[in-house]
Amino acid sequence: MIFGGSGSPSRPGFRPVGSRHLSSRLHTWALGAVPVRSVTSPGDRRQVLILGRCGAKESDLHRLSPALPEDVAWRWPGTYTVIEESEEAVVIHTDPASARPIYLVGHDDGWVWSSSARALASLTRATVDMERLACSIFLPSVPALCEGRTFFAGVEQLPPGCRIVLPVDGSAPRTTTAWIPDPDESQPPAERLRTALFTSVTERVVSDPGVSCDLSGGLDSTSVAALAAVALPYGMRLNAITIHPEGDTAGADLRYARQAAHAYSGRINHRLLAMSAKHLPYTAMSAVPATDEPAPSTITQARLMGQFRWLRQECGTRTHMTGDGGDSLFFQPPVHLADLVRHGRIRRAVSEAFGWARLRRASPVPFLRDAVLVSRTARARALSELVDSIGGRRRSDHGRVGWFPLLPHPSWAGAAAPALLSASALRAASAPDGMPGLDASVRTLVDEVREVARTAAADAELAAASGIDLNNPFLDPLVVDAVLRTPIDLRPPLHSYKPLLGKAMAGLLPRTVANRQTKGSFDADHYAGLRANMPELLELAHGYLAEMGLIDAAHLVPSLGQAAAGVPMPLATLEQALSAEAWLTAHAREPEPVWTSTPAGPCHD
Repeated sequence: MIFGGSGSPSRPGFRPVGSRHLSSRLHTWALGAVPVRSVTSPGDRRQVLILGRCGAKESDLHRLSPALPEDVAWRWPGTYTVIEESEEAVVIHTDPASARPIYLVGHDDGWVWSSSARALASLTRATVDMERLACSIFLPSVPALCEGRTFFAGVEQLPPGCRIVLPVDGSAPRTTTAWIPDPDESQPPAERLRTALFTSVTERVVSDPGVSCDLSGGLDSTSVAALAAVALPYGMRLNAITIHPEGDTAGADLRYARQAAHAYSGRINHRLLAMSAKHLPYTAMSAVPATDEPAPSTITQARLMGQFRWLRQECGTRTHMTGDGGDSLFFQPPVHLADLVRHGRIRRAVSEAFGWARLRRASPVPFLRDAVLVSRTARARALSELVDSIGGRRRSDHGRVGWFPLLPHPSWAGAAAPALLSASALRAASAPDGMPGLDASVRTLVDEVREVARTAAADAELAAASGIDLNNPFLDPLVVDAVLRTPIDLRPPLHSYKPLLGKAMAGLLPRTVANRQTKGSFDADHYAGLRANMPELLELAHGYLAEMGLIDAAHLVPSLGQAAAGVPMPLATLEQALSAEAWLTAHAREPEPVWTSTPAGPCHD
């Protein structure tokens, strides 16, 4: 499902073939089953549309006039976009988490916007943006480099958490930042999180009591499943799914999942799904559907699509919830130590540095030294200094205290990559920060959560191809807002394991699950998948990225062979490259949306 609209005065009816207009002004359209709620007050020359999943009550909607509240895009549970239509302008309120990303292009002396970047690219015949592609492969840990950029040249993402005015006369858009996660001391953070997460999960359950959930045995998915089980109407049971290797039902993840299911034995129907060799990572990667950008689950798409087909056939699932997003939201980034130093919490900074050092089996001295340095370094300056660090083959900043940690630059990077990455860094350094003054850890989490939420939309596109509405309640703007407003003195220690979520779920999870500090590893599956799918991976290695000069196939092929042989190496960058190649293959293979223009008045295809 996608939606969008036009601000063009001469041709307001721009829309994809098969879509339908949602208002009499013909500005806004929807393609597929898009939840739509509309409000037009008597005498009000403005129509308000809420597109996407939104938990607002009817009474809430009727109180929206005459002026929308500043927090309208994150006031209620769900992931949605708010549109105001009038004779003068179309106003778009974007959600602060980027869970429902919105894109924009200039066209026909006006503006066309959509929830699909690929649809807009087909309208303007936009090519793939090589610079954005390079950043996604070699610097995915620095989302600030690509703020506002998409994988298509000339198609931009509207800034999240903003109010954007698109005048119908085609003049320049006007953007106002609406969401800044300033600290909120009015309510204990765990209580605020518990309320936000429960209402977000409940909204899904109320809209579809047949909803299913992941139950991996970890804290995140178990929390969502427990809340869903509590929210279900009396007498109904939640289908909670645990994936396990075929022939192995003794793993730790399954043991913890069983404990959680037993705690809700009257409310959870625990279903086990065995995964075999045909579901290994890297299997049939070239078969992924075309999406707005490379989907995070491209590498594991065989398992994901197998799960979705099984859910439809065995459970009749239409709506499915996961715990994705929890890792990004609840772990403090190492730059938190710099915030403690800057705010004068020196004793706590030293204590947490020692805790972080023990966890990483290192000396605390480098962490404290870096924390002091970073506490005196502005974000823009850090971006400027990043230019000189790009391309260092041996450097890895994982676990270090810094604004922008880097991954090692691989030996198989193409000749075109360094210049493209440097250009992105220079552009990012000169761009104004829409949220100045935030603590470094909060600003870092904003970037990371928005990156995870936006890319999760691509996973949702994969799920939609199987008839599943994929939902991630931890990425709801209401939940993200609740967590990121935690004052510094109440933020969890750097070395702790999601204590805020543990407190929020107190009394709702078995003690063993609530106290769990780890999750099962699937590294062995990844190496086995590399070996099993080597012919297809070698074909991908010689594809579009090699033609663009972004990778050097002559060096990538030996790296693939070493990884398949089990030689220890970081797989993150390698998997980013393979995912990008699979995405380019799908984009070239599948037909693009076709656009049409209709005159004013009702339209029918």
